[in-house]
This record gives sequence, structure tokens and C-alpha cells, in this order.
Amino acid sequence: MNRIVHPIEQESFRRLRARLDTSHFPPLTRAVVERVIHSAADPEYASDLVMAEDDLVRAHAALHAGAPVVVDVEMVAAGITRRETVCRLRDATSTPDLTRSAHAVRLAYEQVGPGALWVVGCAPTALEELLTLDASPALVIGLPVGFVGAAESKAALRASGLPAVSNVSEKGGSAVAAAALNALLYHPVSPEETS
Repeated sequence: MNRIVHPIEQESFRRLRARLDTSHFPPLTRAVVERVIHSAADPEYASDLVMAEDDLVRAHAALHAGAPVVVDVEMVAAGITRRETVCRLRDATSTPDLTRSAHAVRLAYEQVGPGALWVVGCAPTALEELLTLDASPALVIGLPVGFVGAAESKAALRASGLPAVSNVSEKGGSAVAAAALNALLYHPVSPEETS
């Protein structure tokens, strides 16, 4: 089923491209960069985001083949359209040594196992916990926001060697994390992916 794009969204992307040339990015990277910028009205993401096209190609194929999508908070889940997600935050508890967000990641991993796409837009501790697991993710969209631990958790994600979308600065959040996943959902599937 083709997605119907509203005229307001079309105009928004036209204006974005009039302000910022994104044509030098490879296709999926461009899709992610543009959708993240669109979600935050922040062109600085063009130089702040870090990702590899090869990782996105594999993640795109996994996503469209039905790989589970795990999110750290319901706000991220609410922003992801056209796909069910797993969020275990309501079932999680905190202890002095483990945040509720980190516990939710453990619960989600027990549920979905390896090969999922993980979307973290709120809690740096969720991203940090994911990095301690042998999750073998199809992709980690690590875009938590905040002044405590956000930039550090994203740096740890990049250092891990896992396939990832992250950014260098402290900014991020649920809307941009959901937008990055939506970019992969909305991008057309190539004939090679369906064969």
C-alpha cells in the first residue's frame, strides 16, 4: 500500500530542500536526514547525524521483512506510523542499580531476541543497557536527548561498531528518533529486497 503524502508535508520538504542541499547524501541517508530535520525544523541535524548507508540498506531490508521494532518510551511508539512496536516501560521497575528504562530494555530483549530494530529517543540509560546485551540488532537508532549521559551514550553506541543512527550533540528526542525509523518505513522497497 502506497503512503499518501499530505500537501503540507510536501511543501515542508520542498522548503527544507530549498534551504539545504541534501542531494549529496546516498538515498537512505538522505531520507533519514531529511525526515529528522523535518521533525525538528532543525537543519543542523544534517551535520550532527552519524550513520552508514550500508547499515541503513540492511536495516531497511530487515524492517520490511518484518523484523520487530523496539522503542524505549511510548512517545517514540506514538510517532512511528504503519508499524507495531514493542515497549516494555510499563512493565519495568527500577532499583538502585538499574533505571526503569534499562530494565525495560532487558524485558524487551527477552521478548524479541536478536535481529530487532531498536529506537531510543528518550533515555540514555536505555541505550547504555542495550549496549551491554548481545542483541545483534538490525539497527540501533540511538537519539536520546539530555544534558546527562545523552552525548556519552551515543558516543558509546558509535564506538560499539553496531549498525546505528546517532548524533554527536546532546539533542535528540522521541520525535527525531521516530522520524529516523519512519524514514526507513516510508522509503520504497527495491525489487532486490522483495525477491
